[in-house]
Amino acid sequence: MHAQQGPAQAPAQAQVLPDFTELVDRVGPAVVNIRTLERGRASRGTPEMDESLEEFFRRFGIPLPGRPDPRRGPPGGGSDEPQQRGVGSGFILSADGFVMTNAHVVEGADEVIVTLADKRELKARIVGADTRTDVAVVKIEATGLPFVRIGDVGRLRVGEWVVAIGSPFGLDNTVTAGIVSAKQRDTGDYLPFIQTDVAINPGNSGGPLLNMRGEVVGINSQIYSRSGGFMGISFAIPIDEAMRVADQLRTNGRVVRGRIGVQIAPVTKEVAESIGLGKPIGALVQGVEAGGPAEKAGIEPGDIITRVDGKTVERSGELPRVIGGTRPGTRTTLQVFRRGSYRDLAVTVAEIEPEKPRRVAQAESAPRAGATTPIGLSVSDLSDAQRRELKVRGGVRVESAEGAAARAGLREGDVILTVDNTEVTNARQFTGLVEKADRSKPLTVLVRRGEQTNYLIIRPSGNSR
Repeated sequence: MHAQQGPAQAPAQAQVLPDFTELVDRVGPAVVNIRTLERGRASRGTPEMDESLEEFFRRFGIPLPGRPDPRRGPPGGGSDEPQQRGVGSGFILSADGFVMTNAHVVEGADEVIVTLADKRELKARIVGADTRTDVAVVKIEATGLPFVRIGDVGRLRVGEWVVAIGSPFGLDNTVTAGIVSAKQRDTGDYLPFIQTDVAINPGNSGGPLLNMRGEVVGINSQIYSRSGGFMGISFAIPIDEAMRVADQLRTNGRVVRGRIGVQIAPVTKEVAESIGLGKPIGALVQGVEAGGPAEKAGIEPGDIITRVDGKTVERSGELPRVIGGTRPGTRTTLQVFRRGSYRDLAVTVAEIEPEKPRRVAQAESAPRAGATTPIGLSVSDLSDAQRRELKVRGGVRVESAEGAAARAGLREGDVILTVDNTEVTNARQFTGLVEKADRSKPLTVLVRRGEQTNYLIIRPSGNSR
């Protein structure tokens, strides 16, 4: 006789999949298609497309993305008739017609056409575009428009459901869904991206990423792909960062950012341990711009910037975001780690400007000290001219590198500035530092190569990891 299976034994973990219908009904009218046109230019070539997908477009009479619409006549040929350049997406920020999208969607366009959910087509004016963050704002002349609500990215959690609405391949009002795969992905200098597995394809760019409350939490911007199509990884610009940019674009037509004039790199765990920093935090200063704010403040190549106004710089990618978000003219305190100790330096943030050509130190003939060390280095003193050019007080030039030094990556022409946090003054002193060092332990040297400064670790034979 078998016992009856009661309700208590039914699966307790069964969960109903989310229903996106109400969300789409509510937010869908505020999502737009953006078509860009250009006049009188030669064709840029025909993008490659899978044959089956190309046949799909032809069968349903949809213009092929990035190709002329046959209904609009022949391309180019000196005609002033506007030709379709690209298709993207966007979303309405306010009832009076401000629309947010990606900068790359409208870049280089002669005309921008916004198609609303009710099929109205309106010409748009580009208010401003910021290529560094890939955010743009355009304006259409209309009132009483449906608009989106902005969400709180800080509440967004990895694993929660999110939805995208856009125009992949020109297919308007397409809805796709997935989850947040990761946050704070460092794929650019000024933005930590939201990573999702929501299906995003060409044409989705500029469309909204929505949480389950129907609030915009990001702008769909990039995909990781080897084929040009979706492969399970897509990236969205966090909406809080995008709104800060949009506010400046609407007010000034451009974005004003701060800068201090340094080139930076990540701090590895190995370097952090070898120089006494402990854990790998901060941004390693590889180069300092001549005459820039950082140089005036006393920042040197090899410094590690660990705090800005008391806030810890956990990763090197955070520094350009923090400084970039600081109003030019602001006096800011940087904590730097230099040769085993911390110090605070005050720097006045300047306004970012187009990159200047880098000054590269030219190798000159210098007095050869002929100092050869047990780690395979032959070094020489720097001439006064070389020191002035490099803006260094001391250091030695590597004439040849063999053995352990070569394995560490040192090569002729490098300039060694410190050995285990001790400043190098000349070849004789450098040789003494190396000879006194414990031969059983790695040796950490700060090396200048051209405009870049970095730490290298020289390991004696048999001490490699």
